[in-house]
Amino acid sequence: METENFKTVGIIAEYNPFHCGHAYHIQKAREITGADYVIAAMSGDFVQRGTPAVFDKYTRAQMALLCGVDLVLELPNAFATSSAEDFAAAGVALLDKLGVVSSLCFGSEYGQTDVLVSLAERLLEEREEDSVALKRCLASGMSFPAAREKVYGALSPSSMDWNSPNNILGIEYCRAILKRHSSIRPITIRREGMGYHETANDGEGMPESLTHTNTENQKTFWSATAIRQALKKMELSGLDLGNTESNSNRSTMEPKFDPSAIPPAVLPLLLSGKPLYPDDISSALNYALLTLSKEGRDFSSYLDVSKELGQRLTHILLSPASFEERIFQLKTRQYTYTRISRALLHILLGITDADTARWKQEAVDYVPYARILGFKKTALPLLKSIRAHAKIPLITQVKREIEGISKDGMTLLQQDIYASHLYQALLASKYQIPAKNEYQAGHHLLGYESNTSI
Repeated sequence: METENFKTVGIIAEYNPFHCGHAYHIQKAREITGADYVIAAMSGDFVQRGTPAVFDKYTRAQMALLCGVDLVLELPNAFATSSAEDFAAAGVALLDKLGVVSSLCFGSEYGQTDVLVSLAERLLEEREEDSVALKRCLASGMSFPAAREKVYGALSPSSMDWNSPNNILGIEYCRAILKRHSSIRPITIRREGMGYHETANDGEGMPESLTHTNTENQKTFWSATAIRQALKKMELSGLDLGNTESNSNRSTMEPKFDPSAIPPAVLPLLLSGKPLYPDDISSALNYALLTLSKEGRDFSSYLDVSKELGQRLTHILLSPASFEERIFQLKTRQYTYTRISRALLHILLGITDADTARWKQEAVDYVPYARILGFKKTALPLLKSIRAHAKIPLITQVKREIEGISKDGMTLLQQDIYASHLYQALLASKYQIPAKNEYQAGHHLLGYESNTSI
């Protein structure tokens, strides 16, 4: 779709944190699509892996704006922390409802859009024989990703890696576009080199490799996972993130933080940022578990928590454990690390199966609003076009611009606000700083006065 004589490409991302690979993706997305504007639909303060984002959503939005994105919108928290299917469905729904996005550009290890679309079409058919085979695999004790590979792997080229999280997400993006009958055109960029090699993930978009290589310029990009690991080790060691000499003296077995992995414009934000890690939510989770148990709440009513998993959690409730230790207490061949991590996070955030089912229904349809986290001054024409063509309200401040949002849509927005307030409370406790209020927080602007009407 061309609107107001310009083209817009959408990107669905976490930027957890932003690095040179992300900057390269944005650059290539512009080049391939000829887009005038780039919109990023970004996870908020918690991410799909079932953990807090390493930096808060406003910091990560600023990073993206400094490196080529024109407008950053927040993915609703309930779906940003959900399965690959729901994560993709929400991201596509948000971009589609803006009425100005002509293409969606994403990275994948396989790198051939037509094949990913064909596989998405087969998944969308929901053939009975596929469903029966999938249930049989799950009943045998396979995890969902392993069962899916068993059933659908034979339909794809031999070079197609079903254990690759970005391939899986790419298929889900294509399936979401087809399911919505959207005019958005999917375009994938091949991830070169090592790609994402999972060491503890369920194949649903969770990168675990240290690096991947862009063969076009022979530059090795660090993955977001490698950067988080290095930052955490350095924090625990009390080292200066920007001191490369102190890094070189550390064990060669540990990831060493390399400032060149981060775009120069972003590096000051990263070095001055206040990171959160999974274990930083341990006390909050343990308190929530004990409180819900006292109230007689059924853990299995929460998203991603099965009856069996809820019962196992009840049995170890009083065992002292950090967040990550709790995951390993519960982990089995059937329940992957990420599945359990998401389940625990959904208990902490109060995201239930019933709520999620309502938010998927037509009245809400995953995303009933587009909440701005940041934009550039040069994106003013884009914002005006969205105002004119979008099917959902564009929210710049929570206190206003919420007309037209249904009751269920408002509960989804309140879930976003609660999640961010919890994140801010954790930050305030860890760093002894004031917590930000979502009702007062303005979007981050680059070269644009905050009191100017859009």
